[in-house]
Amino acid sequence: MNKNTIYQNRRDVLAKKIFTKTGGGIAVISTAPEVSRNRDSQFPYRHDSDFYYLTGFEEPGATLVIQVVGNGKSYQLQSHLFCRPKDPERELWDGIRLGPEAAPETLGVDFAHSNRDLDQKLSALLAEQDAIYIRLAESAEADRRLRHWMKQVRSQVRSGINPPSEFHDVEACIHEMRLLKDAHEIGIMRRAAAISARAHIRALQLCKPGLLEYQLEAELLHEFRNSGAQSVAYNSIVASGANSCILHYRAGSNELRSGELCLIDAGCELDGYASDITRTFPVNGRFTSPQRALYDITLAAQEAAIEITKPGNTFMQPHEAALRVLTQGLLDEKLLSLSDLGSLDNAIETGAYRRFYMHRTSHWLGMDVHDVGSYHESNEDSNNTDKPWCILKSGMVITIEPGLYIRPGDDANEQFWNIGIRIEDDAVLNDSGCELISRGVPVKADEIEALMKNT
Repeated sequence: MNKNTIYQNRRDVLAKKIFTKTGGGIAVISTAPEVSRNRDSQFPYRHDSDFYYLTGFEEPGATLVIQVVGNGKSYQLQSHLFCRPKDPERELWDGIRLGPEAAPETLGVDFAHSNRDLDQKLSALLAEQDAIYIRLAESAEADRRLRHWMKQVRSQVRSGINPPSEFHDVEACIHEMRLLKDAHEIGIMRRAAAISARAHIRALQLCKPGLLEYQLEAELLHEFRNSGAQSVAYNSIVASGANSCILHYRAGSNELRSGELCLIDAGCELDGYASDITRTFPVNGRFTSPQRALYDITLAAQEAAIEITKPGNTFMQPHEAALRVLTQGLLDEKLLSLSDLGSLDNAIETGAYRRFYMHRTSHWLGMDVHDVGSYHESNEDSNNTDKPWCILKSGMVITIEPGLYIRPGDDANEQFWNIGIRIEDDAVLNDSGCELISRGVPVKADEIEALMKNT
Protein backbone atom coordinates (compact mmCIF):
# COMPACT_ATOMS: atom_id res chain seq x y z
CA MET A 1 0.00 0.00 0.00
CA ASN A 2 1.46 3.36 -0.99
CA LYS A 3 1.51 6.28 1.41
CA ASN A 4 -1.21 8.18 -0.46
CA THR A 5 -3.59 5.27 0.01
CA ILE A 6 -2.88 5.17 3.75
CA TYR A 7 -3.87 8.80 4.22
CA GLN A 8 -6.81 8.56 1.83
CA ASN A 9 -8.14 5.60 3.82
CA ARG A 10 -7.85 7.57 7.04
CA ARG A 11 -9.75 10.49 5.55
CA ASP A 12 -12.44 8.07 4.44
CA VAL A 13 -12.72 6.59 7.95
CA LEU A 14 -13.15 10.11 9.33
CA ALA A 15 -15.77 10.85 6.66
CA LYS A 16 -17.66 7.69 7.63
CA LYS A 17 -17.67 8.78 11.28
CA ILE A 18 -19.07 12.17 10.27
CA PHE A 19 -21.72 10.54 8.07
CA THR A 20 -22.72 8.13 10.83
CA LYS A 21 -22.98 10.87 13.43
CA THR A 22 -24.65 13.72 11.54
CA GLY A 23 -25.45 12.43 8.05
CA GLY A 24 -22.79 14.67 6.54
CA GLY A 25 -20.84 17.83 7.26
CA ILE A 26 -17.51 19.50 6.84
CA ALA A 27 -14.30 19.06 8.84
CA VAL A 28 -11.58 21.70 9.08
CA ILE A 29 -8.15 20.74 10.47
CA SER A 30 -5.13 23.06 10.36
CA THR A 31 -1.53 22.16 10.98
CA ALA A 32 0.65 23.74 13.67
CA PRO A 33 1.90 27.32 13.27
CA GLU A 34 5.56 28.25 13.16
CA VAL A 35 6.84 29.55 16.51
CA SER A 36 9.54 32.16 17.05
CA ARG A 37 12.38 31.19 19.36
CA ASN A 38 13.80 34.68 19.57
CA ARG A 39 14.56 37.54 17.22
CA ASP A 40 15.05 36.31 13.64
CA SER A 41 15.04 32.69 14.77
CA GLN A 42 12.34 30.03 14.94
CA PHE A 43 12.02 26.73 16.72
CA PRO A 44 12.51 23.74 14.39
CA TYR A 45 9.13 23.24 12.78
CA ARG A 46 7.04 20.26 13.80
CA HIS A 47 3.70 19.54 12.09
CA ASP A 48 0.43 19.05 13.95
CA SER A 49 -0.07 15.32 14.60
CA ASP A 50 -3.77 15.15 13.69
CA PHE A 51 -3.21 17.05 10.45
CA TYR A 52 -0.23 14.84 9.51
CA TYR A 53 -2.22 11.71 10.36
CA LEU A 54 -4.74 12.63 7.66
CA THR A 55 -2.38 14.07 5.03
CA GLY A 56 1.26 13.03 5.49
CA PHE A 57 2.09 16.70 4.80
CA GLU A 58 4.80 18.37 6.88
CA GLU A 59 4.82 21.98 5.70
CA PRO A 60 3.49 24.83 7.86
CA GLY A 61 0.63 27.10 6.81
CA ALA A 62 -1.68 24.31 5.68
CA THR A 63 -5.34 23.44 6.30
CA LEU A 64 -7.30 20.32 5.33
CA VAL A 65 -11.02 20.58 4.60
CA ILE A 66 -13.08 17.41 4.24
CA GLN A 67 -16.59 17.67 2.78
CA VAL A 68 -18.94 14.78 3.49
CA VAL A 69 -22.17 14.87 1.49
CA GLY A 70 -24.69 12.22 2.49
CA ASN A 71 -28.00 11.15 0.96
CA GLY A 72 -29.21 9.12 3.93
CA LYS A 73 -27.81 5.82 2.69
CA SER A 74 -24.31 6.67 1.48
CA TYR A 75 -21.90 9.57 1.32
CA GLN A 76 -19.38 11.21 -0.97
CA LEU A 77 -16.09 12.63 0.22
CA GLN A 78 -14.14 15.55 -1.22
CA SER A 79 -10.84 16.67 0.29
CA HIS A 80 -9.38 20.17 -0.13
CA LEU A 81 -5.85 21.10 0.90
CA PHE A 82 -4.89 24.74 1.39
CA CYS A 83 -1.11 25.17 1.39
CA ARG A 84 1.57 27.77 0.78
CA PRO A 85 1.88 28.81 -2.87
CA LYS A 86 5.14 28.46 -4.72
CA ASP A 87 7.41 31.44 -4.07
CA PRO A 88 10.95 31.35 -5.55
CA GLU A 89 12.18 34.15 -3.29
CA ARG A 90 11.03 32.49 -0.03
CA GLU A 91 12.06 29.05 -1.27
CA LEU A 92 15.59 30.41 -1.76
CA TRP A 93 15.73 31.17 1.96
CA ASP A 94 13.43 28.59 3.56
CA GLY A 95 13.35 25.56 1.27
CA ILE A 96 11.26 24.17 -1.57
CA ARG A 97 7.50 24.23 -1.19
CA LEU A 98 5.17 21.60 -2.61
CA GLY A 99 2.62 24.16 -3.80
CA PRO A 100 -1.07 23.61 -4.65
CA GLU A 101 -0.33 22.58 -8.24
CA ALA A 102 1.54 19.42 -7.19
CA ALA A 103 -0.44 18.64 -4.03
CA PRO A 104 -3.29 16.54 -5.50
CA GLU A 105 -0.99 14.03 -7.17
CA THR A 106 1.60 14.02 -4.38
CA LEU A 107 -0.81 13.81 -1.43
CA GLY A 108 -3.86 12.19 -3.01
CA VAL A 109 -6.26 15.03 -2.17
CA ASP A 110 -9.07 15.95 -4.54
CA PHE A 111 -8.36 19.68 -4.72
CA ALA A 112 -5.58 22.01 -3.60
CA HIS A 113 -5.57 25.79 -3.23
CA SER A 114 -3.29 28.55 -2.05
CA ASN A 115 -3.65 29.19 1.67
CA ARG A 116 -4.14 32.85 0.77
CA ASP A 117 -7.57 31.85 -0.56
CA LEU A 118 -8.67 29.99 2.57
CA ASP A 119 -11.01 32.66 3.96
CA GLN A 120 -12.66 33.28 0.62
CA LYS A 121 -13.16 29.65 -0.37
CA LEU A 122 -14.09 28.27 3.02
CA SER A 123 -17.19 30.44 3.28
CA ALA A 124 -18.37 28.82 0.04
CA LEU A 125 -17.51 25.34 1.28
CA LEU A 126 -19.41 25.94 4.54
CA ALA A 127 -22.60 26.98 2.74
CA GLU A 128 -25.49 24.53 3.12
CA GLN A 129 -23.51 22.30 5.47
CA ASP A 130 -25.56 21.26 8.52
CA ALA A 131 -22.58 20.35 10.70
CA ILE A 132 -19.03 21.59 11.04
CA TYR A 133 -16.30 19.54 12.73
CA ILE A 134 -13.53 21.68 14.19
CA ARG A 135 -11.21 21.83 17.18
CA LEU A 136 -13.41 23.42 19.79
CA ALA A 137 -11.79 26.25 21.78
CA GLU A 138 -8.44 25.61 20.06
CA SER A 139 -7.17 29.19 20.25
CA ALA A 140 -8.34 32.79 20.08
CA GLU A 141 -7.08 33.03 16.50
CA ALA A 142 -8.94 29.87 15.44
CA ASP A 143 -12.12 31.18 17.06
CA ARG A 144 -11.69 34.52 15.27
CA ARG A 145 -11.33 32.83 11.89
CA LEU A 146 -14.37 30.62 12.50
CA ARG A 147 -16.47 33.66 13.40
CA HIS A 148 -15.27 35.35 10.21
CA TRP A 149 -16.21 32.34 8.05
CA MET A 150 -19.61 32.00 9.69
CA LYS A 151 -20.29 35.74 9.31
CA GLN A 152 -19.56 35.48 5.60
CA VAL A 153 -22.04 32.61 5.18
CA ARG A 154 -24.71 34.24 7.35
CA SER A 155 -24.51 37.35 5.19
CA GLN A 156 -25.96 35.25 2.36
CA VAL A 157 -29.03 34.02 4.26
CA ARG A 158 -31.36 36.31 2.28
CA SER A 159 -30.10 34.57 -0.85
CA GLY A 160 -31.26 31.26 0.56
CA ILE A 161 -27.83 30.07 1.68
CA ASN A 162 -27.71 28.65 5.21
CA PRO A 163 -24.69 28.27 7.52
CA PRO A 164 -23.92 25.20 9.65
CA SER A 165 -26.11 24.90 12.72
CA GLU A 166 -24.19 22.15 14.55
CA PHE A 167 -20.65 22.30 15.92
CA HIS A 168 -18.75 19.10 16.77
CA ASP A 169 -15.29 18.33 18.11
CA VAL A 170 -13.25 16.84 15.28
CA GLU A 171 -10.50 15.81 17.70
CA ALA A 172 -12.79 13.26 19.35
CA CYS A 173 -13.23 11.49 16.01
CA ILE A 174 -9.56 11.62 14.99
CA HIS A 175 -8.21 10.61 18.40
CA GLU A 176 -10.45 7.57 18.49
CA MET A 177 -8.90 6.56 15.16
CA ARG A 178 -5.33 7.23 16.31
CA LEU A 179 -5.73 4.98 19.34
CA LEU A 180 -5.53 1.88 17.14
CA LYS A 181 -2.32 1.68 15.10
CA ASP A 182 -2.13 0.00 11.71
CA ALA A 183 0.76 -2.08 10.38
CA HIS A 184 2.35 0.97 8.74
CA GLU A 185 2.42 2.86 12.05
CA ILE A 186 3.66 -0.08 14.09
CA GLY A 187 6.46 -0.66 11.60
CA ILE A 188 7.69 2.91 12.06
CA MET A 189 7.40 2.61 15.84
CA ARG A 190 9.46 -0.58 15.83
CA ARG A 191 12.24 1.23 13.97
CA ALA A 192 12.03 4.22 16.28
CA ALA A 193 12.28 1.94 19.32
CA ALA A 194 15.29 0.15 17.81
CA ILE A 195 17.10 3.46 17.27
CA SER A 196 16.32 4.58 20.81
CA ALA A 197 17.52 1.26 22.20
CA ARG A 198 20.85 1.70 20.41
CA ALA A 199 21.12 5.19 21.87
CA HIS A 200 20.59 3.86 25.38
CA ILE A 201 23.23 1.19 24.81
CA ARG A 202 25.65 3.86 23.59
CA ALA A 203 25.04 5.85 26.79
CA LEU A 204 25.55 2.75 28.96
CA GLN A 205 28.78 1.89 27.21
CA LEU A 206 30.22 5.40 27.42
CA CYS A 207 29.07 6.20 30.95
CA LYS A 208 31.80 6.65 33.54
CA PRO A 209 32.33 8.72 36.67
CA GLY A 210 33.34 12.29 35.92
CA LEU A 211 31.13 12.79 32.86
CA LEU A 212 28.47 15.47 32.97
CA GLU A 213 24.79 14.72 32.41
CA TYR A 214 24.63 16.76 29.22
CA GLN A 215 27.55 14.79 27.79
CA LEU A 216 25.51 11.60 28.00
CA GLU A 217 22.59 13.48 26.47
CA ALA A 218 24.87 14.38 23.55
CA GLU A 219 25.59 10.69 22.97
CA LEU A 220 21.86 9.99 22.80
CA LEU A 221 21.33 12.77 20.28
CA HIS A 222 24.26 11.52 18.20
CA GLU A 223 22.73 8.08 17.86
CA PHE A 224 19.24 9.43 17.13
CA ARG A 225 20.35 11.62 14.24
CA ASN A 226 23.05 9.27 12.98
CA SER A 227 20.41 6.54 12.69
CA GLY A 228 18.01 8.70 10.70
CA ALA A 229 15.58 9.95 13.36
CA GLN A 230 14.43 13.50 12.70
CA SER A 231 14.20 14.62 16.32
CA VAL A 232 13.79 13.70 19.93
CA ALA A 233 10.26 12.66 20.86
CA TYR A 234 10.56 14.77 24.03
CA ASN A 235 13.28 16.51 26.01
CA SER A 236 15.70 13.81 27.14
CA ILE A 237 15.97 13.11 30.86
CA VAL A 238 19.49 12.33 32.04
CA ALA A 239 19.35 12.44 35.83
CA SER A 240 22.15 11.35 38.15
CA GLY A 241 22.14 10.97 41.92
CA ALA A 242 19.41 12.95 43.64
CA ASN A 243 18.20 14.25 40.28
CA SER A 244 16.87 10.77 39.50
CA CYS A 245 14.05 11.49 41.96
CA ILE A 246 12.86 14.45 39.86
CA LEU A 247 10.40 12.99 37.36
CA HIS A 248 10.87 15.47 34.49
CA TYR A 249 14.43 16.56 35.15
CA ARG A 250 16.33 17.89 32.13
CA ALA A 251 19.92 16.85 31.47
CA GLY A 252 22.04 19.40 33.32
CA SER A 253 25.67 20.00 34.22
CA ASN A 254 25.82 17.72 37.25
CA GLU A 255 28.79 15.38 37.39
CA LEU A 256 28.12 11.64 37.33
CA ARG A 257 29.64 10.18 40.50
CA SER A 258 30.74 6.67 41.38
CA GLY A 259 28.26 4.95 43.68
CA GLU A 260 25.27 6.86 42.29
CA LEU A 261 22.63 5.87 39.78
CA CYS A 262 21.88 7.52 36.46
CA LEU A 263 18.33 7.48 35.07
CA ILE A 264 17.90 8.07 31.34
CA ASP A 265 14.40 8.56 29.92
CA ALA A 266 14.86 9.28 26.22
CA GLY A 267 13.38 8.39 22.86
CA CYS A 268 13.61 9.56 19.28
CA GLU A 269 10.90 10.61 16.86
CA LEU A 270 11.00 8.87 13.50
CA ASP A 271 8.72 9.82 10.61
CA GLY A 272 6.28 11.45 13.00
CA TYR A 273 6.15 8.65 15.61
CA ALA A 274 7.60 8.58 19.12
CA SER A 275 9.53 6.04 21.12
CA ASP A 276 9.91 6.18 24.90
CA ILE A 277 12.49 4.16 26.85
CA THR A 278 13.81 4.51 30.39
CA ARG A 279 16.75 2.69 31.92
CA THR A 280 18.43 3.20 35.28
CA PHE A 281 22.00 2.05 35.83
CA PRO A 282 24.97 2.50 38.18
CA VAL A 283 27.45 5.15 37.09
CA ASN A 284 30.42 2.91 37.98
CA GLY A 285 28.85 -0.22 36.50
CA ARG A 286 27.96 -1.96 39.78
CA PHE A 287 24.72 -1.67 41.75
CA THR A 288 25.05 -1.24 45.50
CA SER A 289 22.96 -3.57 47.66
CA PRO A 290 20.23 -0.97 48.37
CA GLN A 291 20.16 0.07 44.71
CA ARG A 292 19.88 -3.52 43.56
CA ALA A 293 17.08 -4.26 46.03
CA LEU A 294 14.92 -1.41 44.74
CA TYR A 295 15.86 -2.09 41.12
CA ASP A 296 14.75 -5.72 41.37
CA ILE A 297 11.44 -4.63 42.92
CA THR A 298 10.84 -2.18 40.08
CA LEU A 299 11.70 -4.77 37.43
CA ALA A 300 9.40 -7.33 39.08
CA ALA A 301 6.63 -4.72 39.03
CA GLN A 302 7.18 -4.15 35.32
CA GLU A 303 7.10 -7.87 34.63
CA ALA A 304 3.81 -8.17 36.53
CA ALA A 305 2.34 -5.35 34.45
CA ILE A 306 3.61 -6.86 31.18
CA GLU A 307 2.00 -10.19 32.05
CA ILE A 308 -1.43 -8.59 32.30
CA THR A 309 -1.09 -6.23 29.32
CA LYS A 310 -3.34 -8.05 26.87
CA PRO A 311 -6.54 -7.46 24.91
CA GLY A 312 -9.67 -7.75 27.01
CA ASN A 313 -8.09 -6.37 30.16
CA THR A 314 -8.51 -2.72 31.09
CA PHE A 315 -5.92 0.01 30.75
CA MET A 316 -5.75 0.24 34.55
CA GLN A 317 -5.03 -3.44 35.25
CA PRO A 318 -1.28 -3.30 34.41
CA HIS A 319 -0.94 -0.33 36.78
CA GLU A 320 -2.75 -2.20 39.52
CA ALA A 321 -0.52 -5.26 39.02
CA ALA A 322 2.65 -3.14 39.16
CA LEU A 323 1.36 -1.23 42.17
CA ARG A 324 0.90 -4.37 44.26
CA VAL A 325 4.47 -5.48 43.59
CA LEU A 326 5.93 -2.04 44.28
CA THR A 327 3.96 -1.58 47.50
CA GLN A 328 4.87 -5.04 48.75
CA GLY A 329 8.51 -4.24 48.03
CA LEU A 330 8.25 -0.99 50.00
CA LEU A 331 6.84 -2.98 52.91
CA ASP A 332 9.58 -5.63 52.61
CA GLU A 333 12.31 -2.96 52.67
CA LYS A 334 10.65 -1.21 55.65
CA LEU A 335 10.07 1.96 53.66
CA LEU A 336 6.42 1.45 54.58
CA SER A 337 5.48 0.13 58.00
CA LEU A 338 3.31 -2.98 58.01
CA SER A 339 2.54 -2.49 61.69
CA ASP A 340 1.18 0.99 60.94
CA LEU A 341 -0.70 0.07 57.78
CA GLY A 342 -1.92 -3.40 58.75
CA SER A 343 -1.90 -4.97 55.28
CA LEU A 344 -0.80 -4.61 51.68
CA ASP A 345 -4.37 -3.85 50.62
CA ASN A 346 -4.65 -1.05 53.16
CA ALA A 347 -1.31 0.40 52.07
CA ILE A 348 -2.68 0.58 48.53
CA GLU A 349 -6.15 1.80 49.53
CA THR A 350 -4.78 4.62 51.69
CA GLY A 351 -2.23 5.66 49.07
CA ALA A 352 0.69 5.26 51.46
CA TYR A 353 2.91 4.26 48.52
CA ARG A 354 2.50 7.69 46.85
CA ARG A 355 5.41 9.08 48.84
CA PHE A 356 7.65 6.82 46.71
CA TYR A 357 5.57 6.14 43.58
CA MET A 358 3.44 9.02 42.33
CA HIS A 359 2.70 8.35 38.65
CA ARG A 360 0.69 5.88 36.63
CA THR A 361 2.41 2.87 35.08
CA SER A 362 1.33 3.45 31.48
CA HIS A 363 0.28 5.97 28.86
CA TRP A 364 -0.67 5.76 25.20
CA LEU A 365 2.21 6.06 22.74
CA GLY A 366 2.10 7.02 19.08
CA MET A 367 2.56 10.23 17.11
CA ASP A 368 2.82 12.02 20.45
CA VAL A 369 4.83 10.60 23.31
CA HIS A 370 1.78 11.00 25.56
CA ASP A 371 -0.51 10.04 22.74
CA VAL A 372 -4.14 10.95 22.27
CA GLY A 373 -7.14 8.78 23.02
CA SER A 374 -9.45 8.46 26.00
CA TYR A 375 -8.43 6.29 28.92
CA HIS A 376 -12.11 5.60 29.58
CA GLU A 377 -14.79 3.84 27.60
CA SER A 378 -17.33 6.26 26.16
CA ASN A 379 -20.48 6.52 28.22
CA GLU A 380 -22.52 9.60 27.45
CA ASP A 381 -24.95 8.92 30.30
CA SER A 382 -22.36 9.33 33.08
CA ASN A 383 -19.74 11.80 34.16
CA ASN A 384 -16.08 11.04 33.54
CA THR A 385 -15.42 9.63 37.01
CA ASP A 386 -18.07 6.94 36.47
CA LYS A 387 -16.80 5.76 33.11
CA PRO A 388 -15.11 2.36 33.07
CA TRP A 389 -11.44 2.18 32.12
CA CYS A 390 -10.67 1.64 28.44
CA ILE A 391 -10.56 -1.99 27.31
CA LEU A 392 -7.20 -2.86 25.75
CA LYS A 393 -7.36 -3.94 22.12
CA SER A 394 -4.94 -5.35 19.57
CA GLY A 395 -3.20 -2.45 17.80
CA MET A 396 -2.97 -0.19 20.83
CA VAL A 397 0.51 0.86 21.96
CA ILE A 398 1.29 1.73 25.58
CA THR A 399 4.32 2.27 27.75
CA ILE A 400 4.94 0.17 30.86
CA GLU A 401 7.02 2.23 33.30
CA PRO A 402 6.89 1.57 37.05
CA GLY A 403 9.31 3.44 39.29
CA LEU A 404 10.46 4.13 42.84
CA TYR A 405 11.81 7.48 44.03
CA ILE A 406 13.25 7.75 47.54
CA ARG A 407 13.86 11.32 48.55
CA PRO A 408 15.53 12.05 51.91
CA GLY A 409 13.22 12.15 54.90
CA ASP A 410 12.70 10.86 58.40
CA ASP A 411 10.36 8.17 57.07
CA ALA A 412 13.02 6.60 54.81
CA ASN A 413 16.10 4.59 55.73
CA GLU A 414 19.14 6.69 54.81
CA GLN A 415 20.69 3.89 52.74
CA PHE A 416 17.90 4.42 50.18
CA TRP A 417 18.10 8.21 49.99
CA ASN A 418 18.38 9.77 46.53
CA ILE A 419 17.74 6.48 44.74
CA GLY A 420 15.38 7.04 41.81
CA ILE A 421 14.60 4.09 39.54
CA ARG A 422 12.31 3.85 36.53
CA ILE A 423 12.19 1.09 33.93
CA GLU A 424 10.16 1.77 30.79
CA ASP A 425 9.40 -0.18 27.64
CA ASP A 426 7.04 0.25 24.69
CA ALA A 427 4.38 -2.45 24.27
CA VAL A 428 2.30 -3.20 21.18
CA LEU A 429 -0.93 -5.03 21.97
CA ASN A 430 -1.54 -8.09 19.82
CA ASP A 431 -3.92 -11.05 19.84
CA SER A 432 -1.76 -13.07 22.24
CA GLY A 433 -0.77 -10.32 24.67
CA CYS A 434 1.82 -7.69 23.97
CA GLU A 435 5.14 -7.32 22.17
CA LEU A 436 7.89 -5.24 23.76
CA ILE A 437 9.49 -3.38 20.87
CA SER A 438 12.10 -1.59 22.99
CA ARG A 439 13.98 -4.52 24.49
CA GLY A 440 16.98 -3.97 22.23
CA VAL A 441 18.56 -2.49 25.35
CA PRO A 442 19.16 -4.74 28.40
CA VAL A 443 16.83 -4.46 31.35
CA LYS A 444 17.98 -7.03 33.94
CA ALA A 445 20.49 -5.76 36.49
CA ASP A 446 23.03 -8.50 35.72
CA GLU A 447 22.81 -7.77 31.98
CA ILE A 448 23.33 -4.05 32.54
CA GLU A 449 26.38 -4.70 34.73
CA ALA A 450 27.80 -7.15 32.16
CA LEU A 451 27.35 -4.63 29.32
CA MET A 452 29.04 -1.85 31.26
CA LYS A 453 31.88 -4.14 32.39
CA ASN A 454 32.71 -5.19 28.84
CA THR A 455 33.15 -1.66 27.48
